[in-house]
Amino acid sequence: MIDSMLYQVIVAVGLGCFALNLVLNLRALKRPNSDSGIPEPAPLISVLVPARDEEANIEACMRSLQKQDYPNFEVLVLDDNSSDHTADLVEQIAATDDRVRLIRGEPLPEGWAGKPFACYQLAKRASGSWFLFVDADTTHASHMLRSVLALALELRPSLLSGFPRQLATSFAQKIAMPVLYFVIMSWLPLWWLQRSRKPKPLLAIGQFLLFPREEYWRIDGHKAVKSRILEDVWLGVEVSRHGGRHVAVDLSPVVSCYMYRNVGAMWEGFVKWMYSVAALSSAALVALMIAGYVFLLAPFYWLWNGLFVAAAPANWQLIVSSQVVMIVAMRWLVDNRFKEPIVSAFLHPVGFSFLFLSALYAGWRQLVGKGVRWKSRLYREASGVK
Repeated sequence: MIDSMLYQVIVAVGLGCFALNLVLNLRALKRPNSDSGIPEPAPLISVLVPARDEEANIEACMRSLQKQDYPNFEVLVLDDNSSDHTADLVEQIAATDDRVRLIRGEPLPEGWAGKPFACYQLAKRASGSWFLFVDADTTHASHMLRSVLALALELRPSLLSGFPRQLATSFAQKIAMPVLYFVIMSWLPLWWLQRSRKPKPLLAIGQFLLFPREEYWRIDGHKAVKSRILEDVWLGVEVSRHGGRHVAVDLSPVVSCYMYRNVGAMWEGFVKWMYSVAALSSAALVALMIAGYVFLLAPFYWLWNGLFVAAAPANWQLIVSSQVVMIVAMRWLVDNRFKEPIVSAFLHPVGFSFLFLSALYAGWRQLVGKGVRWKSRLYREASGVK
């Protein structure tokens, strides 16, 4: 029992450290200000939207961009060989708005992942002094461009990315999807990385990437990450490697994203992320899974076992109960900040188990060489894409 008590104390101390990191992260994240003014003269912003089979999302995205109160922007949409009516919908909008332009994507070259190639084609056609890459499943508040540009001019980053609000359509999504931001806020010291004098890579999220034009081309743009499935994360690494500064902000007041329309798409997305970790380092994926189980899943099992099965001593129950309370409280803080469904915090073991199982499955696919599927494309190790 002494060993068990020591183990539980260590877990509780570890969770306390995660909680402190989470609070520091939430305090450090800046938000766009809806009262921000427009610089004079207003620089041209190129809003660049890669789209592949996005007929369910593209019209809402375009309409929200058309309503921007910023006076000087263009919207370029690349149809990445869609098999649905994505291109037709964009063409209809472009016919009535000369700020919107449709680009037909070229066939995917060998050695390129789909999204990096789509974004690279967009950048080559863009005219703006700022490049803003947004996903086709995002929607935007009318002051998004104005407020985000003001924040970028204040912070002067080489790359500004951040955390949009993630929308969910089903109960299962409402339980599982908020786990992602919770893990990021708990484990990554974003507050320290952003304050470091020496540029360090943060976590870039490809739903929203804002570059000054010269900074984008200084790192060779998406060509530098052409073989990466998680091209957004690696863009952040490239920016840092070239001495640029990457800033992450809270975008939830101005950008929303229907990242997945159903549970199957959510599973495919989770597997894609975990596969990329496994392709980089199987040991890293195993270490993350062990840490995730010990600190974020096992306390719920131990509490149940100690209360209803083994009748553990009161001191032991108190320590394990404190672990569960800390996890739920941390979940509430993150879910409340990013406007996520609060129910996810109270069903944390279910949501985290979904993430854990996707990591197991992704690790197995990487181990046996089955590759990973995304947007109807299969990426295997032999293709050089990982």
